[in-house]
Order: sequence, then C-alpha cells, then structure tokens
Amino acid sequence: MKSLLPLLCVLIFNMGAVAQSLSRQKIVTYADRQLPAAYRDLYRLLSLPNDAHFPEDLKKNRQWLDSAFRQRGFTVKELATETVPVLLAEKKFANASKTVLVYLQADGQPVDPAHWEQEDPFGPVLKRKTENDTWKAIDWNKLYDQPEDDWRIFARSASDAKGPIVMFLHALDAMDAAGVQPNFNLKVVMDFEEELGSPHLPQAVSQYQRELAADRLIILDGPPHISNQPTLVFGARGIATITLTVVGPTVPQHSGHYGNYAPNPAMRLAQLLASMKDSVGRVTIPGFYEGITIDDETRQVLAGVPDDEAMIRRQLGIAAADEVGSSYQEALQYPSLNVRGLLAGWVGKEVRTIIPAAATAEIDIRLVMESDPEKLIGLVKDHIIKQGYHLATQPVSEADRLRYPRLALFDSEISYRAFRTEMDSETGQWLTRAYVRLYGEEPVKIRTHGGSIPISPFVTTLNIPAVIVPTVNPDNNQHSPNENIRVGNFKEGIRLFLSILTERD
Repeated sequence: MKSLLPLLCVLIFNMGAVAQSLSRQKIVTYADRQLPAAYRDLYRLLSLPNDAHFPEDLKKNRQWLDSAFRQRGFTVKELATETVPVLLAEKKFANASKTVLVYLQADGQPVDPAHWEQEDPFGPVLKRKTENDTWKAIDWNKLYDQPEDDWRIFARSASDAKGPIVMFLHALDAMDAAGVQPNFNLKVVMDFEEELGSPHLPQAVSQYQRELAADRLIILDGPPHISNQPTLVFGARGIATITLTVVGPTVPQHSGHYGNYAPNPAMRLAQLLASMKDSVGRVTIPGFYEGITIDDETRQVLAGVPDDEAMIRRQLGIAAADEVGSSYQEALQYPSLNVRGLLAGWVGKEVRTIIPAAATAEIDIRLVMESDPEKLIGLVKDHIIKQGYHLATQPVSEADRLRYPRLALFDSEISYRAFRTEMDSETGQWLTRAYVRLYGEEPVKIRTHGGSIPISPFVTTLNIPAVIVPTVNPDNNQHSPNENIRVGNFKEGIRLFLSILTERD
C-alpha cells in the first residue's frame, strides 16, 4: 500500500491541476512574475533577423523556437516544404479530450535601415515618448525596475509577430509555476513564410493533415480594435493580387517629338483604373459585390464594435470615407479593389520629358467569405478586355504591337481565401469565458478583420473553426519602419494567454 501513495498523490495533483481555474488575481500574479524573463527572451528573439527572403536567417529563428518549446516539454518536428520547413510543437496533458492548435508567425517584413530611428532594426531599443511627441531611447535595463505601460520596444517583428510568440511561451511558464494544466492538448504550428504569402502552407496543411489535426485553431496575430480594448476577431479577408501593365512605345519617346501622336501608357492606365470605380469608391465592374448581403442581425453585430469613425478619419488624415459600406465595419464585409503601387517613367530629381514605354499597376483584391477569388479576377480581366485591350504575353511581340491599338499584360495570383467563424460557436464561447474571467466583461467582437492571414487552408482542409486572439497595440507600425510593441500590451498578452490556457474547454 505504501508504494501506491506516491502514485496516488501524483494522480490527485494532476486531476486538481486540470480542474483548477485560476482567479483573475492569480492570473495577474503568475503572469507578471514572468516579465523579467520574458523581456530577456524578447530581446534575444528580436535580435535574430527574420526576413523570409533570407532562409539562413530563418534557420536561426527556427532553431531558437525549437529549443524554446523543447525546454517547455513539447515535442518538436519540422514539416518539410519545398523551401522553408514549418515547425510543429506538441504537448499532451492528462485527461485532455480535445486538441487546440495555435498558429504563430515567425518571419518578418524586409527592413530599410535608413528609415528607422535607430541604428539597427534588429537591435531592440526601449523608448519613451517625450513632451514634444517624439520617441527617446532609454536604458533597456529600466524594463526590470518599474516599467511604464506606455513605453515601447522598437524592432522589426516586435508586434508582427515575435511579441505574441514570447507572450505565449511565458504564459506556458506562468501556467507551470501556478501548478495548473489545460484540459486540452496543445499543438503549435509556426509559419516562416507568412510575409511572402505563405506560398507553401496550403500544400503542407494537406500533406500533414494527421500531424495538424485539432478541434479548434487560435491565431496569435494582428492588432486589437483601434481603441486597444481586449478583442476577439472571428474572421479575416483573403487576398489575391494582379499586376497590370499597359504597353506603350518600344522605348520611352521624347514628349516634344511624339506628344499628341504616340499614346501615353500612363494616361491610358489611369483611365483604365478610373473606369473600375466610381467617385465614392465603389467598384463599378458588374458582379463584383454579388452574393453579399448585410442583414439586420449582421448589422447589429457590426454596430457592437465601438468604432469612433471621426477619430479614425483624423488618424488617417482624411475628410471623408469611401461609401462601399455605411460604416467602417460594414466596409470590411465587401471585397476591395485596391491600387497598391504605380510605376511609369521617372519622377522627382530624375524626371524627364518622355512618353513612358509602359505603365504598371499593382493591384490587390481583399476577399470575403461570400466571394470567389477566381471569379473576381475574371471579372477584372473581362472588364479590361471590354475597354478594348488585347492581353498580350511577355515578351510583347512586334506583331502584337503593330496589330493591336491597346495592349496590356495581365498576371494574377490567389494567395489565400477568407475565413469566418460564428461568434456563438463553441470556440467563441470558450474564448469569451477566458476574457470575462480576466477582464470582467466581454471583449470587443469583430466579425471580419481587414487584413489577411494564411488560415483558410486550416479551416477548409482540416475542417476546424478558427478565431484570432490579437494582443499588440494597434499603432505598432507593422510592416513599416519603427515597428514597436507597447510594454503594457506585452504584459497583458501574457495574462490573456494564461487565462486562455487555464480556461476549461
């Protein structure tokens, strides 16, 4: 009988660990004790360059994360793709009946150091705001002695998305320190090509369905509501891209000799783009918004998001918004047609009096659940043809130049589709309970996020619901110079992830 006592003690402890749910005060206590170690790990991880265009740099990030999860009792393996492997960490817990899959993004956008207000974008710098509204560097060690919530840590990927990675790791540590466990198993998938559009992720999800199988998916990415209130996001738009080039003369021509004679491709491209939208920003191509209706129930959900649209316009520096929807949230329920870049001739100090040889527009289409990306791309393509253009192949032949008065090149790609999970789903209710336990009230609930993340392969191939849990500050400059994470958001993120990990599923 004596020999059974240690085993019984272990069983009783494990049963209690699974059943116990931490109070708000304990969540705060155990999470905040992790902050010194979390700041050190954040510094180390941010110091590793992670531009997805440089696989050798990604390998160092992969090794760091492999070690970090193994130290916390996870088994880790690489899921091979054509380029950079996907990393999968897994940990099973006693009496777990379900599995939660967590998505993390580990790569970052390219950097242009000349536009950063610090020597090295991969050298984390702690800053505070001065009285004249600028950011001043302060000693990193101040983080370990009464840090202020409004201080910021500046580095590439601070918010998008290494900050959430470190928050999650130290929520796991806080859970262990508290002596509790989730009543679900954990799988963590780490994507190292998200900023490239995750081109190999759909194939990986299809190939490794057994390894990735789960009951639900939470995505630790993106900013919360613009007010920085605790937020849950139940969907995201997908994205497709188009490169449209209007062809002009074989080489740039003197605008004095050939102006009024040789058609200008920049002007023609401007006319072509203008024909796709009306004066209030709505796409005029027939069928572009087909299948999308906003019923009264959906309008009520959208109205529940506490947007201050006057403040949003002030922040954007615009007098009025486009009229695709009646509000900001309603606008996100429709597919968008956006010109993200234009190229023709030269400007600034290099300007010259020429007729350009070609003019190019880079276009993105943000997709919603109700829209078929192939159909939308086809509608844009058909519209261009109806404007009298012949779509040539590259390189443009002399025969085509002499035969067709209007020539264009058209190339398109579908990166990933939209997804959306019902707010009152089991996953939505489970996450809401975790928020209420920590904050005492329900979070802001957003039906569809404006940005795009590569989650649809998980939803469609694995048939699991997905919800985004955003934690970083909305004004984090992601993708831009001087990306940062607010210290208060980093702290709250550890608390929130600990509350989710200890919420019974």
